[in-house]
Amino acid sequence: MAKQKLNTFARVRALEGWKAVAFSASLLERMIPNYALFCEVSEYEEPANLRSCLDLVWEAITSPKSKFNIGVQLEKVEVGTPDTQDFDTYGVYPAIDAAIGVAAVLNLLAGDDPQGAVVVSKLSQGSVEAYLLASEEADDDTVKSHPLMEFEIAVQDALLECVEQSSAPKEAAQQLKAIALEEGISNIGLAL
Repeated sequence: MAKQKLNTFARVRALEGWKAVAFSASLLERMIPNYALFCEVSEYEEPANLRSCLDLVWEAITSPKSKFNIGVQLEKVEVGTPDTQDFDTYGVYPAIDAAIGVAAVLNLLAGDDPQGAVVVSKLSQGSVEAYLLASEEADDDTVKSHPLMEFEIAVQDALLECVEQSSAPKEAAQQLKAIALEEGISNIGLAL
């Protein structure tokens, strides 16, 4: 009997340790530009705060002896998370998804949420779906077959393939970042 291929979320759920963190950080490389653009357009927050949190996560992957205060970073993310009631632009939603994703990877790194990688994976796909529905580029019947959603799933599969086969965090981090940024677009299609 042929081995059934696991779906994306089952594969993500199976990731542990640095592999789960690195996969999450890779997806966030594609989500943070949405946050940065929102901050720039709305003059909301300093987008570098979320970026610096993600940089600390990458550093923890590549230099396991490096330490930082995860609680302080979580507070920065919380302060930097916009509230939908304060903004009437669509951009607030992918910005919130990015911020929640950074909090999830920080909680994963802290050991407080072993399913943090699944959270980030679902947030990234959910951002794409919400964007396609809000922009009316797709509807409930066509969203899964839309090229942007197909690309999101293909990127997640490529990242999973890379991390599943990796044994060295430092090399894996470089490869994962390269895969995530290869096409030069965020998960919802913004040019980086």
